[in-house]
Amino acid sequence: MANYTAADIKALRERTGAGMMDVKKALDEANGDADKALELIRIKGLKGATKREGRSTAEGLVAATVTDGVGVMVEVNCETDFVAKAGPFIDFSNKVLAAAVESGAADVDALLAHTVDGKPLSELVIEAGALLGEKVAVRRLARVEGATVDAYLHKTSKDLPAQVGVLFAVDGAAGEAAAAAHDVAVHIAAYAPTYLTRDEVPADLVENERRIADETARAEGKPEAALTKIVEGRLTGFFKESVLVDQAFAKDAKKSVAQVLQEAGVSPVAFARFRVGA
Repeated sequence: MANYTAADIKALRERTGAGMMDVKKALDEANGDADKALELIRIKGLKGATKREGRSTAEGLVAATVTDGVGVMVEVNCETDFVAKAGPFIDFSNKVLAAAVESGAADVDALLAHTVDGKPLSELVIEAGALLGEKVAVRRLARVEGATVDAYLHKTSKDLPAQVGVLFAVDGAAGEAAAAAHDVAVHIAAYAPTYLTRDEVPADLVENERRIADETARAEGKPEAALTKIVEGRLTGFFKESVLVDQAFAKDAKKSVAQVLQEAGVSPVAFARFRVGA
C-alpha cells in the first residue's frame, strides 16, 4: 500500500509543477519520502532534456519591472498552461527577470550567459525544465529607458499569470507624466501598435501600402482624379492602425495618443510589447 496521501501528492505537485502521474510514480519509488521523490523528479527531468528540445513552448508568462528610469521585461515560456501557473515556474521567471536587471543584458543570448547562483542562466533553464518536466525557454528581453517608464502587465485569464506585458517611456517626470504613461501603456496592451511614430515605419513598407491602396482603388473603379486623395486617405488609415501616436486613444477615441501625451506635457520615447507565444 502506498505510503503517502492525496495531500502529499498535491504538496509535491505545488513544489515541482510536475504532472500527477509523474509525482505519483516518484512517490511510489521513494516509498512516500517527498524529498527523495523531488530528487527523482529532477533526475528524470534532466535525463529527458534532450527529448524536450524539439517541443513547442507556446505558454508561459511575461514579467517586468522598472528601476531608476529603466524598464526591463522578459518572456519566459513553457509547454502547458498548467506549468505556466505553477509556483516553481513563476519563481523561476522572477529569477530570470532579476538576472536581466542585474546583468544589464541587451539580448537573450547575453542574458543566458549571465552567471546566476554560480552557473550560467542557460544551465538553470535546463534545470527548471527538469524540475517541471517540460521544455522551458527564455524567449524575449526588452529594455526601455526614459524619465518616466511604466510597466503594465495584463492577465488574459484570471487563472494564469500575465500573458501581455508593456513597457512605455516618456521624456517627462513631473505633473501628469506618470498617469499619462500608465494610461498609454494600458492602451498599447489592448491595441498592439507596431511602431512608435511614422518615422519608424520602413519606407519600403509605406510604399507597398501605397501601391496596394492605389491598385485597390483602381480595381474599385474610383475616378482617376480622386485617386491621390483616396490613396493618401487609406495610407493614413494604415498609420492610425500601426503607429502608436496616430492611434485613437483607448479611453477617449476622440483624441489621438499624441494628443493625450501632449496634454500631459510629455513626448513618447519608446515602447515594448510582448504577448506570450505571439
